[in-house]
Amino acid sequence: MRGAAASELRSAEKPMNKISKATFAGLAILGCVAWAAAAGPERRAIDGAHSSLKVRVSKSGFFSAFAHNHEIEAPIESGEVTEAGKPSVELRVDARKMSVLDPEASADTRAQVQKTMLGPQVLDTEHFPEIHFQSTEVKPKGADHWLVHGTLDLHGQSHPVAIDVALKDGVYRGTATLKQTGFGITPVSVAGGTVKVKDEVKVEFEIALVK
Repeated sequence: MRGAAASELRSAEKPMNKISKATFAGLAILGCVAWAAAAGPERRAIDGAHSSLKVRVSKSGFFSAFAHNHEIEAPIESGEVTEAGKPSVELRVDARKMSVLDPEASADTRAQVQKTMLGPQVLDTEHFPEIHFQSTEVKPKGADHWLVHGTLDLHGQSHPVAIDVALKDGVYRGTATLKQTGFGITPVSVAGGTVKVKDEVKVEFEIALVK
């Protein structure tokens, strides 16, 4: 009788062990899923030291041939890129650190353009020190090529912009075209309007991510 009882007990333990193992496995899987959901997609910081953003402003007017086009460097202060899942990008530029390059202009001319650019006539960095971009949608255009839609905060105004972006050699490169008047900025005009800055400006960037 004892042998029969022991045999029955062992037979009952086997299903219980299977149920326990299955329950444990299920809980482990649920735990992994919950952790992955909590972790979310990987966000990588922008490597500001190896990234660049430049603004190109052209001249127009009757005597524009005698004036210089402007090349402006805008260091990226901070930002993040999400590559997996739902792609996105966010970046910030300290407008007060933007610098006029203009290699063909004299030092005095560059200094004057710099003062005008940062002053109340253009960027008014005392009141609007930050430029911010946040993507709202990323549309694939082909292999390593996207059209990024987002909101640009500039000069105290927020407006939608579209940026053409491509990935090459591990670096995101892109361009966008903006109108100054769209952000409440009046293009600078001198010499009675015979030399003036075009309303449309071109933004070019190269973004590397922290490895």
